[in-house]
Amino acid sequence: MLKKISMAIPASVVSDTPHLREKTAKIGLIGRAAAIFRIYEIIIYPDTSKAEQIRDTELMATLLSYMETPQYLRKRLFKIKPELQFAGILPPLRTTHHPLNRQSKNLKLGEYREGATVSQTGAGVLVDIGVEQPALVLNKQLPLNKRVTVRIIKIGKQIQAEIADKEEIQDYWGYIVDAEKHTLGQLLQRTKYDLTIGTSKYGVPFSEVAEKVREKWKTASTVLVAFGSPTQGLHEIVKREGLNLDEVMDYVVNLIPAQGTETVRTEEALLASLAILNALTA
Repeated sequence: MLKKISMAIPASVVSDTPHLREKTAKIGLIGRAAAIFRIYEIIIYPDTSKAEQIRDTELMATLLSYMETPQYLRKRLFKIKPELQFAGILPPLRTTHHPLNRQSKNLKLGEYREGATVSQTGAGVLVDIGVEQPALVLNKQLPLNKRVTVRIIKIGKQIQAEIADKEEIQDYWGYIVDAEKHTLGQLLQRTKYDLTIGTSKYGVPFSEVAEKVREKWKTASTVLVAFGSPTQGLHEIVKREGLNLDEVMDYVVNLIPAQGTETVRTEEALLASLAILNALTA
């Protein structure tokens, strides 16, 4: 089973970007970074006023979920929304669960596909799996337009599949999006992760704790990597809750030492930080 790596990003990550097109492009970079480094869960945590928080969280959650959904299911699962106006500029993820094959003759027995239920029959439920005919899942009653993961068990005039558990899939199968209502401090206090890492330019240089992080990473099943906002770092964000970042996270590290710019944007920090952690712990 793949290690479950979560990354926590603030709702205000797009607050400094005025136009929806540019916001969409920035969110596209975040989604790509998540997929490249096999992120299991993207947590969007509140860090701004309520009105801004709701707007930005909804935008990010919608676009990140849209990116993660295979192209052949998007029209079925997403209604026309203002947030999707510039969805066409989002980069493709090209992950295993976004197959390019659109023909049933090229399906393989045992292949996993993402699908959505399209209709109910006396024999079971028909599922759109992105080829020219739906697959039949026998003896199942499921709601219309429900997204499911299936495994192909028969190929022929009628493709047959069975509902699959994502936990059994060995390949990276995309991320889930959690629009968190709790603050970062509350999240850290109420959710148990085997390893938590905060990124900050005021953190300990990563080289000083790299071996300790590597050892703990090896045995951790769940990991959380947290990032700050364009205007406030993690120390400031949790300080508003009366918390000390060094006390609520296992490690607070500087993964971009001697940075040449005054600030590092969150989407830039994601790529740099996750690349270093990936290289160290691969």
